[in-house]
Amino acid sequence: MMQLQTQSLWPCRFACVGLRNNNRKSKTTATVKVRAMRAVVQRVESASVEVEGRIVSEIGPGLLVLVGIHDSDTDSDADYICRKVLNMRLFPNEDTGKAWDHSVMQRNYQVLLVSQFTLYGFLKGNKPDFHVAMAPQEAKPFYASLVDRFRSAYNSDAIKGIVTPGFSALVHTVHQPLALDPGDGVFGAMMKVNLVNDGPVTMQLDSQSPKNSVDAAES
Repeated sequence: MMQLQTQSLWPCRFACVGLRNNNRKSKTTATVKVRAMRAVVQRVESASVEVEGRIVSEIGPGLLVLVGIHDSDTDSDADYICRKVLNMRLFPNEDTGKAWDHSVMQRNYQVLLVSQFTLYGFLKGNKPDFHVAMAPQEAKPFYASLVDRFRSAYNSDAIKGIVTPGFSALVHTVHQPLALDPGDGVFGAMMKVNLVNDGPVTMQLDSQSPKNSVDAAES
């Protein structure tokens, strides 16, 4: 098992595809803008979020999901991420021995959702830029609605979440929302995400990739 303490930074805004013409022996590069909700899903034995030495949210076995919200995201992006995360077959079936057979819901495990705006960071030289992430005043209610989607689709007690530094201070615990004063110095402090990655197993989902558009139509 692997123990990690992390705040993820994904310095990418564009997916670049190089196309080579064998006859002319030349290369052209097409730049495709990424416009989607992004989720980094990790299968964990346990995970917790700590602010200034205090654990504000934690789960046992289940999924830790870092969620990057793009400034163009809509309810359909949230619906896709919710449906896919809850139905991804990332857990083994102990009865049949199949390695990738059960979803988090089939195992009655928990989900910890962490809003992570740095998933939509990219580098300008050596400096990270996050302007394509949804603005904090819009991202906070959008993220809260995503948590509600998960709770409605599954067992509400099994879904936990927290907003990362850079957003307004709203922390969701398993029982009730906990409002923190932005002026008290707690929420703006460095946040530690502690996890025991089981496998390790880590996957990335983008809500509007070409493959996912076909997948959504078929599901």
